[in-house]
Amino acid sequence: MSEKKVRVRFAPSPTGPLHVGGVRTALYNYLFARHHGGDFILRLEDTDQTRFVEGAEQYIIDSLKWAGISPDEGQGFGGDFGPYKQSERKAMYKPYADQLIEQGKAYYAFDTPEELDQMRDNAKKMGMPNWQYNSITRSNMKNSLSLSQEEVEERLKNGDPYVIRIKMPRDMDIKFEDIIRGWVSVNTNNLDDKVLFKADGMPTYHLANIVDDHTMEISHVIRGEEWLPSAPLHQFLYQAFEWEAPKFAHLPLILKPDGPGKLSKRDGDRLGFPVFPLNWTNSEGEVYSGYKESGYFPDAFVNILAFLGWNPGDERELFNLDELCKEFTLERVGKSGAKFDPDKAKWYNQQYLRQRSSDELADLLKGYIAENGLQNTSFEMAPICELMKERATFIKDIYEDGKYFFEGVTSYDEKTTRKKWKEQTTGIMTEWLETAKSIEDYSADHVEEQFKAFITSKELGLGAVLPNFRLLLTGVGSGPSLFSIAEILGKEEVISRMETGIAKITELKSQEA
Repeated sequence: MSEKKVRVRFAPSPTGPLHVGGVRTALYNYLFARHHGGDFILRLEDTDQTRFVEGAEQYIIDSLKWAGISPDEGQGFGGDFGPYKQSERKAMYKPYADQLIEQGKAYYAFDTPEELDQMRDNAKKMGMPNWQYNSITRSNMKNSLSLSQEEVEERLKNGDPYVIRIKMPRDMDIKFEDIIRGWVSVNTNNLDDKVLFKADGMPTYHLANIVDDHTMEISHVIRGEEWLPSAPLHQFLYQAFEWEAPKFAHLPLILKPDGPGKLSKRDGDRLGFPVFPLNWTNSEGEVYSGYKESGYFPDAFVNILAFLGWNPGDERELFNLDELCKEFTLERVGKSGAKFDPDKAKWYNQQYLRQRSSDELADLLKGYIAENGLQNTSFEMAPICELMKERATFIKDIYEDGKYFFEGVTSYDEKTTRKKWKEQTTGIMTEWLETAKSIEDYSADHVEEQFKAFITSKELGLGAVLPNFRLLLTGVGSGPSLFSIAEILGKEEVISRMETGIAKITELKSQEA
């Protein structure tokens, strides 16, 4: 095969929201194109107008943009090989189907849907559940191979509905090399005469995608494993047109986390994780969660998808988009399905959150607070983010785990209060309060130094004072460095929270007694 510029396409159908499996296909095409200095194209395959879903086209475009997988050309992006939507290319497909008929490689079929259903039912009754329209059965059907030329011409002249079917030869081996799976060989006896052109004047996927790939000069077809059964027919069509076929690579399935089978929307609903890049609202008003709205970073999302089938050959797991472009090869994509791990997905997001600067996290947190109408804080946001980010997976965790920075202390953890606030604790914490009032420098290191000096002078254990100090400042029993919390709150707020807390907890304890 002669060398030509790498041109790949992602060609989804706008029949609903884009599943993570579809985004991974787009990502692998994008990475392959970038690795080879080629072009990545977005094409919409909407030949089946009955399954078209309003809003799906824009959803596909928005999803790719959010993930940073930007096409060089295509629907919504422009380019020299458009239109990039098959319904807008409708007029160009019929001549190719006619060409195959003229060459005796395809034929007209006039069978009605009812007649086809009847044939399938009859075959089922005879113990043949998988009846096919093929080289054996076509002679018993109503088509231009079984009818006289006069009758065919009469039917065409009268405008009788028809489809155009490929004429698959008998007992011929179709072979091609798949970059991921190696050599594939299928005998035509196992293939049927697929419809290439439908009665509604639209091509089927099989004809349209071959014509489009050829006219758009696609060099490599990288698509999901579910298209592997169609690949022999597509290879045969290239031979029929006497065109050079692109190289094929069929990607492994993304499997559900807990058992065999392909990952589906239902698995996400059942196990509580998104399977779509963005939120999707269906025609009934049901909302399905997306990775974006669930708090995932686009670069983490891309990293998650990259490793569902591909690996760099070593222990590295964190790759930004530029690094993936440099490293990615189809030779390192596996044949077997990749199991989706929701916990690993969260781990990736956690790593990317930690990598971001505190100022950047502060801006994101401000956005989260504004979007959700939450209570803001009078304290510096960046130090809060710096303190909380090591324990956070999502931006929302910084707010939820550090609520005491935003809403003050509204209650005190019952378990900690019961276990740690003893009879003598009120007296100890009152003494520590007096010491805290005398501290001028409220840097974390200095407060910690004074705290340790206090418990040493009183011959107290850390466990007798520290959990209760945390309780007074935060209302919770665990969290990040307490002395860093004190530094962010500042002397005035620390003193205020201690005075209020000692009084409230002492009162609670007396009521219990």
